[in-house]
This record gives sequence, C-alpha cells and structure tokens, in this order.
Amino acid sequence: MPVDEPLTPPHTDPFAELRSTAATVAARVEAAMRTDLEKALAGCDPLLVEVVHYALFNGGKRIRPLLTVLCSRCCGRDDDDLYLLAGAFEYLHVATLVHDDVIDRADRRRGKETVIARYDITAAILAGDWLHARSMHLIGRLVGPDGLEIFCQATLSMVNGEFEQLRQIGNVLASEQQYLNVIQQKTGNLIASTCAIGALYAGADHQQRKALATYGDLIGAAFQVVDDLLDFQGSTNQTGKQTGNDFVEGKITLPLLEALAQASPEDRQAMEGLIQGDRTQPAAYLRLVGYIDRYDGFGRAARTAQGLVDQAVSLLDAFTVCTERKNSLRLLQVLASYILARTK
Repeated sequence: MPVDEPLTPPHTDPFAELRSTAATVAARVEAAMRTDLEKALAGCDPLLVEVVHYALFNGGKRIRPLLTVLCSRCCGRDDDDLYLLAGAFEYLHVATLVHDDVIDRADRRRGKETVIARYDITAAILAGDWLHARSMHLIGRLVGPDGLEIFCQATLSMVNGEFEQLRQIGNVLASEQQYLNVIQQKTGNLIASTCAIGALYAGADHQQRKALATYGDLIGAAFQVVDDLLDFQGSTNQTGKQTGNDFVEGKITLPLLEALAQASPEDRQAMEGLIQGDRTQPAAYLRLVGYIDRYDGFGRAARTAQGLVDQAVSLLDAFTVCTERKNSLRLLQVLASYILARTK
C-alpha cells in the first residue's frame, strides 16, 4: 500500500481580505464619482466630459479613497457621503497624475495611453484643473473649513516638494534628509490628509486625527521609497512604466543615496560621473545598478521603508475601538504591510 504523501497546506494570500475590501470600496467610490460627474459635468463641453472620464476610469489602485473610508470607519462613521468624500481624493490624485504626465511628456501610464498622448496638452492641463477644482469643492462641502485647510495645505506642500525635487536633479551632494523632506511633501502629506480628513468626517477627537495623520504620513513616505525601488527593480509589465526613468531624469532617490554614502572614493567618483553624464545610455544605467547593488543600496532603502511602516503600525496600537471598528483598524495594519510587498 503506497505511503500517503504529506498534505500541503493551501497557499493563502495574506492580502486577500484587503483586496476584497478594496474592491468593494472602489466600486462604491466609483459609483459615487459617476453620479457626481453626471451632475457636475452637465452642460459642459463633450470633450471635457470625455477626457475627465478617461482619466478617472482608466485603472488605478484607489489607495487614497480606501484610506479615507477605513479611517472614517475606525472613528465610527460609514455612510453614502463618505464614498463621495473618498472620491474627492481620487479626483485630486488623478489631476496630479495628468499634470505629471504633461510635465514628463509621458505617453504611457498603467500600460495605457496617457491623457496628453490620447488627446493633447491643452486638454490634459484643463481636465486636471477641473478635477482639482471639483475635489476642493467636495472637501469644502463635506467637511467644511477645517477639512479644506488640511486639504489645501497638503496640495500646497505637494507643489513645493516638486520644486524642491527639481532643485535636486543631478545633485550628487543631496542628503538623505533632503530626499525624505521631498517625499514627505510630495507623497506623505497628501496621504496624511486622506487619513486626517476621514477621521475628521467621522467626528474623531484631535488625538485620533493626529495619530491617523501621522500613520498616513509614514506609509506615504514608505510608498514613495518602494516606488523608487520599483523604478530600478520592478517589472515594466507590472508597473506599466519603463524601469530606469528616475535615473534618466536625474532624480536622486534613496537606493542611489544609500549606495553613494557607502561607496569607496573611486566608486563614488565613477557613480557621480554616470549621474552627471549621458543618462540616456542603457550601459550607464546598468553600470549604476551594479554599483547600487554592490553597496546594498536596494537593501538599505527597503529597510528604511520597513522602518517607516513599523512606526506607522505602532501608532494604531493606541486606538481602543469597539468590535465593529476593529476590522477597519486591522485592515489599516495590513495595508501598511501591502505597501512593502507591492510590485506595481
């Protein structure tokens, strides 16, 4: 009689519940956005209507709306208007992507044509402006002056962060602190605002709002560090973007900064030459990747992202919530882990 083979436990997806919840929330947010757009775009030029819909409903992870919803639920509120509030953050996020693609003259995003490639620069800029204006209108209507203050400060910070990043292009003397300051402004503050406004909408007290905002700030920074790692190590098929773009554009991101800090004088000089030379050459990019790998730049950056996530999750320990809110709190913890594991 043959010996029974050992049973292999079925593979379990640690993010299955998060994916399911995210899909459910995204569906409700998209429904709220479509209803809102039907009213807000009534009587507008058909091309504006087409461009706005193309920009909004062309893929995307919908992480910002999910954070708004989970933070509001953690603080005790979940109603129909919450999903419109969450949609306001998607309006703003998509507006920034459209404008980023204009700045970069990008022709692909998420594996599809960008708005500027499909239409033109004028349509892209104007549609982005419309989405930004509509997001501000909804925030002001749904959470009032306090929410609008948080929202506007985050967007002002985002713009300033972009200018600071421009100043650091090709700057081999940039510090890790300068890098972290840029990503906090570009990414962290906006993610923090989604969490803070979700909590504000639910009537959370100052301490809860501050804890969730800081959580958002930290996971936003971790998200950007992982994004910078994926620019070197990601798969174009998964990210929808060509690897090495940051190097070509002269962005000094954390994996590169970590390697520069550890490199021997000779290797640092060689790396600086690659950064300040012709960055469009594939051979230059491959050489730089070799140096970053040699000095554990990728590993060091990944450990920084892990540390940011650990700090973020520790802030959630202070929450004491009733049973029906614990699931949302736990999903915020899982979402922080997902940011580290994502491949696109």
